[in-house]
Amino acid sequence: MIIYSPIDGDAINYLIKFRPKHCFLITQLGKTKPKLVSDIEQSIKDCCQSFEYKVIDASAERTGRDFLLKIWKIIESVPVCIVIIHEDTPIKTQANLYYELGVAQALGKETVIIKTPRAEMPSDFNRSEYIEFNNNFKEEFKKFLKATQVQADHYEELSELLEQEPILAIDYLKRAFLITGNKNYKSHAKKILKTINTDSRAKNSIEHFSAAFSKQS
Repeated sequence: MIIYSPIDGDAINYLIKFRPKHCFLITQLGKTKPKLVSDIEQSIKDCCQSFEYKVIDASAERTGRDFLLKIWKIIESVPVCIVIIHEDTPIKTQANLYYELGVAQALGKETVIIKTPRAEMPSDFNRSEYIEFNNNFKEEFKKFLKATQVQADHYEELSELLEQEPILAIDYLKRAFLITGNKNYKSHAKKILKTINTDSRAKNSIEHFSAAFSKQS
């Protein structure tokens, strides 16, 4: 997949530090965050821990550089993105949260919306499944995590069916690797890359960038 910078629109052709088995939490930050949002975050972390997943948010790293580009790179680096919507979240903050959710979906991430009972969804998301934070939350959220694991198997099957489309096959293997952390997907991607004639291609070409996840330790 070719990823374009949100800053200048140019293709991003530098390496991204991939984070297998990580969830990126798209949530309100700062001291004004409602207590219920903090409770939701903790419940998410508890569920993810049982699946050996680590949860991070935008404060996970400090780059001293462009914040928007940092968010894009974090989203690209993980398999799962979770957005939390609370009825008291300021409108401007909600706009940021939905923007990041849109980026995650455009980059092919597994996404889910967690909402408080009184929070209202924008009309564009009326067809999107969400999980309400109530007494059944952990049970429902774990269903999402289990479905994500199954999706990894689907991506592996798709990669096997795409022998004539090696770049797309590698991208599916990357998605499966990020979900599971299974290094066999990295090995398979390396084998596919060897079948592509890249002798005359630069090391930052789309072929090498697509398979970059397979070269990271």
